[in-house]
Amino acid sequence: MYAIIVDGGRQYRVEPGMEVDVDYRDVPQGEHLTFGKVLAVSGDDGMKLGSPTVDGVTVTASVIGPKMDKKLYVQKFRRRKNSRTRTGHRQMHTRVRIEEIAGI
Repeated sequence: MYAIIVDGGRQYRVEPGMEVDVDYRDVPQGEHLTFGKVLAVSGDDGMKLGSPTVDGVTVTASVIGPKMDKKLYVQKFRRRKNSRTRTGHRQMHTRVRIEEIAGI
């Protein structure tokens, strides 16, 4: 059984017990998140596709904690001007464990 959910403009294929990194939320560890935008659900009955979402289906996940992504470097270079800039960026994510897919 799996579901396809939307969070932060990205789509995730999730199954119960799976750990997923979603956009950062200031939620304490152990709390539960509910994802209501479910695009498709596959279960014992077969596949259900929504238009655009499947009505009555929610995905519940528990928060494991915040996670930092790997560091990305942005380097700007302008020729013949001795102008160089190097900055770094680390995006924060919230790691969640999918508990259940309800309403199938």
